[in-house]
Amino acid sequence: MRVIAGKARSIPLKTPEGLGTRPTTDRIKETLFNMIQPLLLDARFLDLFAGSGAIAIEALSRGAATAVLVERNPKTVQYIRDNLKKTRLEEGAEVLTEDAAAAVERLARQGRSFDLIFMDPPYHKELERQVLEKIAVCGILDRGGQIIVEAAADTEFSYLEELGLRISRVKRYQTNQHVFIEMIKEEDGRAE
Repeated sequence: MRVIAGKARSIPLKTPEGLGTRPTTDRIKETLFNMIQPLLLDARFLDLFAGSGAIAIEALSRGAATAVLVERNPKTVQYIRDNLKKTRLEEGAEVLTEDAAAAVERLARQGRSFDLIFMDPPYHKELERQVLEKIAVCGILDRGGQIIVEAAADTEFSYLEELGLRISRVKRYQTNQHVFIEMIKEEDGRAE
């Protein structure tokens, strides 16, 4: 695994083995970043379930102003810190060692908000729903911001509208998908 583009292009990243992480392949990562590149310049990026930190590091490398990386496994957090140091992107990064839902609540209490929120939780545990419920009520997604969920191909999101969220785009792969989610706009009769 490596950084694909930007300031840290081609720098290899360390990924933990056997700790329950499932790194996004370079090909899928490149597809994702080609889709969000116009949104990245000076963006505030939140990476929940950060694993090795590869997604947030790619965002920083490609022009995001800041990134908060949330990972609850302390051993995996060390990989994030090592990768940030190796890519020289520590200055724009903050690493939180805690549960994703708890981190969302903490960031909301601090009055923080983000342009892009990415999450790649373990599949088939409904963790994305738990975190989306927190995001929907706490106000950490900026107006016009996007949430991107990497999920198993069979994960369903029919509950989003009741949270004031909607799918804006879906990119399907063989075994998984990227689901792009936004707040429902006020002019649609609901809050953004």
